[in-house]
Amino acid sequence: MLFSEPIFLFLFLPTLIIFNGLLPPRFQNVLLASASILFYAWDRPAHSFILLGSIAYNYIIGLGISQMANHRRWLLALGIAGNLAILAWFKYAGFLVENYNWLAQFVGWATANLAEPRLPLGISFFTFQAVSYLVDVYRQRTPAQTNLLDLALYIALFPQLIAGPIVRYGEFAWQIGKRRLTSRGFVLGVRRFVIGLSKKLLIANPLAVPADAIFELPPSDLSLAIAWLGLICYTLQIYFDFSGYSDMAIGLGRMFGFRLPENFSHPYIARSMTEFWRRWHLSLSRWFRDYLYVPLGGNRLSPNRTYLNLGIVFLLCGLWHGASWTFILWGLAHGSMLVLERMGLGKRLQRLPQFVQWTYMILFVMIGWVLFRSASFAEAIGYLIALGGMSPGSMNYLEIGDYLSPSVGITIAIGAGLSWPLRLQVRQALIRFIRANNDRETRLLRLNWTHYGRDAATLALFSLCCIWIAASTYVPFLYFRF
Repeated sequence: MLFSEPIFLFLFLPTLIIFNGLLPPRFQNVLLASASILFYAWDRPAHSFILLGSIAYNYIIGLGISQMANHRRWLLALGIAGNLAILAWFKYAGFLVENYNWLAQFVGWATANLAEPRLPLGISFFTFQAVSYLVDVYRQRTPAQTNLLDLALYIALFPQLIAGPIVRYGEFAWQIGKRRLTSRGFVLGVRRFVIGLSKKLLIANPLAVPADAIFELPPSDLSLAIAWLGLICYTLQIYFDFSGYSDMAIGLGRMFGFRLPENFSHPYIARSMTEFWRRWHLSLSRWFRDYLYVPLGGNRLSPNRTYLNLGIVFLLCGLWHGASWTFILWGLAHGSMLVLERMGLGKRLQRLPQFVQWTYMILFVMIGWVLFRSASFAEAIGYLIALGGMSPGSMNYLEIGDYLSPSVGITIAIGAGLSWPLRLQVRQALIRFIRANNDRETRLLRLNWTHYGRDAATLALFSLCCIWIAASTYVPFLYFRF
């Protein structure tokens, strides 16, 4: 079930909101946990047993870590191993068998056959949440959850279940019993949800059409202009698709009284790769920092050990995103750039004009997206060759109009503009205007404009989204595959 599907927007969500408002607080968690399991089981009922099994398993291990002091370390190892084993089976078994068979051809070993299991939605996200819960209980940063229902609500809460943000138990536990439903929180949640829905339907989905069409072309057919058009579309698509989902998740959580962490902070305005990762997929970056990078030693040891730790983190970050050598290379490339910036490149960049710094960042990010999007390493190399104007199709300038329609051009312009923090700039300009005209009528005008203007904009955006839903086809979220 997608957040952008009519059955969610006009049946599941309104029904849940009504019953959640009517029930006493002590029954609201039961309703939300049950609705979350139903949401997950909607398309793939069998996979709901994996989710339920994860909840039960981590509940038992968490209690064991809390109550069996002499076996805490072994129970933590067992808990992490069990979570990662399930993730490895569903996500990496086929990749391992494929590479084993490739090696077996050269050394004369017998090949293996494996019917690759279908990947459960969001397994990487709820597995990482479960691991963070066990580690925090082990570190005694939070008590073990004794209520199975409350732990189920943490792991399976439907807004962030499929594609994040990755919520830590310590950030969530206090909200389970103390959250309060308020009209202001609900309105803010609706606005945030509609913003995310608009990002997905009005920007990411339209750009997915030319991006998919271009990336499916043989590299030999790509002209220089078409290759760059496809990459620009995908660069904007993946940002607005994923940040749109995060906005919807945060908005839905706010509607039901939960505060979920932010996941993006305008990553495309960064001026280095280090800054990029302080703005992109924040919940994943924090998870790897606190549960892998710091335990490995972080930057507290020698410089060489710090560089190795960064390499390990980004190797696993790439592997987390997908069981493919292209993802591994993508992660290693990003990790290598962070190492180079820490070795001195970052200080040299700071001496350059800001536009040069930004150009360096955006070009590297976009080239990395080629690896991220391509189905194979050979396909990625072919696409990169086309970006350099060296493919056989590089002299064909007439096909660009097949993909760059006026609507696509307008969407690219809007997406590029919204990638910058325009809202903050407008707000600062408004504050300066109010300070320069600080009288009662101006303050009342500001209050009325803010209130009615936001409501009108929200309604207009939601209407456009409904029109798009009625006229368009199914386009899943990109991060559902992870």
